Amino acid sequence: MRQKLAFMGLGLMGGFMAGNLAKKGFAVNAWNRTPNRPGITIAQTAGATIVPSIEATVNNADIIFTCVGDVPDVNEIIFADNGIINYAKPGALIVDFSTIGTQAARDIGTQLKAQHFRFLDAPISGGDIGAKQGTLTIMVGGEKKDFDQCFPYFEAIGKTIIYCGSIGNGQAVKMCNQALCAVHMIALCEAIKMAEKQKIDPNLMIEVCQTGAAGSWALANLGPKIVASDLEPAFAIKHLLKDLRLVQEIMEQSDSKLPGVSLAESFLKVVADMDNGDGKEQGTQAMIRYYNQEKNV
Repeated sequence: MRQKLAFMGLGLMGGFMAGNLAKKGFAVNAWNRTPNRPGITIAQTAGATIVPSIEATVNNADIIFTCVGDVPDVNEIIFADNGIINYAKPGALIVDFSTIGTQAARDIGTQLKAQHFRFLDAPISGGDIGAKQGTLTIMVGGEKKDFDQCFPYFEAIGKTIIYCGSIGNGQAVKMCNQALCAVHMIALCEAIKMAEKQKIDPNLMIEVCQTGAAGSWALANLGPKIVASDLEPAFAIKHLLKDLRLVQEIMEQSDSKLPGVSLAESFLKVVADMDNGDGKEQGTQAMIRYYNQEKNV
């Protein structure tokens, strides 16, 4: 029997993800909290059915995907008076693609189980490029049978799909991923500044270094954007700062520190405050603006 899908959150990545599900022939009802966003058009053009409310989105859905911003957003969309649990059928599988941290995912899973729903935490990595191309990395925590049920849909939006174990384990891996992303950005900016100081083309450095031991997704994809002064967000600074807040909370609970993450966080906060606070809307590659300040050159 064909399963009915709901997709909630048509932002920078969610619009492409819902669209890719529809392109594969799956029946997708989609909804976004804020109207007139580009992701709505992207999903609708690809074949998703845009509906006006949470109730209309999840009614009779077998699997409900959510892709929003922070822990409060996920809790609201699921548990508020007009949230998912008030309209979804018992036993529905709720899959959250947001980055919310390990403990929040486990708390949500426990609450949903008590109310006879199933849950997978499935944070994603790959930016808007991966969302558009259907090549995201998806890190999944939850019951294996639920993961298996969802696998065909994960395949429609992702390339690397990893079952990480129990609920919260997907988020645990994603927290490590975000720590890497933050510290990689420091290395990328400093390598570009070093190339400039030695009077070589930074694009040459990127071309050569991405093929060797120093190669990374950030170098290959964000390096050229920095050189071209393209600071448009594939993943905005404000979102990475949110994720680093979650990373720091985890480390504080274990009475540990990550000095590299703290350094990256401090640089990103400087850039976020630029342009009267609008710096936070730029892509994470805008960290280069920290280095371009006269005192840091």
